[in-house]
Amino acid sequence: MREILLHSDGHELAGELHVPPEEGQHPALCICHGIPAGPPDPTDRGYTLLAELFCAAGFVTLIFSFRGAGKSEGNLDMLGWTRDLRAALGYLCSLDTVDMPRLYLLGFSGGAAVSVYTAAHDPRVSSVALCACPADFVAFREKETPSALIQRFRSIGVIRDTHFPPSIEEWERGFEVVTPIDWIDRISPRQLLIVHGDADELIPLEHAHRLYEKAGEPKELRVIPGAGHKLRIDDSAMATILEWLKAGC
Repeated sequence: MREILLHSDGHELAGELHVPPEEGQHPALCICHGIPAGPPDPTDRGYTLLAELFCAAGFVTLIFSFRGAGKSEGNLDMLGWTRDLRAALGYLCSLDTVDMPRLYLLGFSGGAAVSVYTAAHDPRVSSVALCACPADFVAFREKETPSALIQRFRSIGVIRDTHFPPSIEEWERGFEVVTPIDWIDRISPRQLLIVHGDADELIPLEHAHRLYEKAGEPKELRVIPGAGHKLRIDDSAMATILEWLKAGC
């Protein structure tokens, strides 16, 4: 593993690159985290553990923190996150160890939403796996006013600058633009896997069914019995994704 820095809109984004020890080119996987629910937990190695799992299976694996999250600079902004992911893909594409036709995305929750939008616009992405992906952000946006949501994000440290966002309306519009149900059909004819827990306490299973119905072929939906929103800590969910990725290679 080596620590890296990505650059997006003038921000430095912290990341880790995990490369299999075998020589030659390998399929690549970019893992996208969700919207933080609280301040960073220094004892949580969740995404590093995931990167190690997929790297051991033969994937060049990149994990990074979107702007505003972890050790990355900037402030949480959904359209900004799409540009961060494009920067991450560009970095992977620059590596000699990456087999370009096998470039995969694995997104969780808000990171899954960004993965859908990015894959719909970026032909470099060959396949997409989504975990606990919202079909839209309607309930999320109705639960709190934009000002209250910004204040909550400020309190947990993912919006840091006093005068951010310069326009609350434009910042809120980012969630509308990235809405996964509007873009998921544009992933086809590339492969798509949707994974959701039937006990997800944050995003109801109905979101997964809506996305699956709208998506084009080829597509798969895997429902994990008893699994909640944090699918990255669910062994069954991660085994499902790894099996699917290896079959696609």
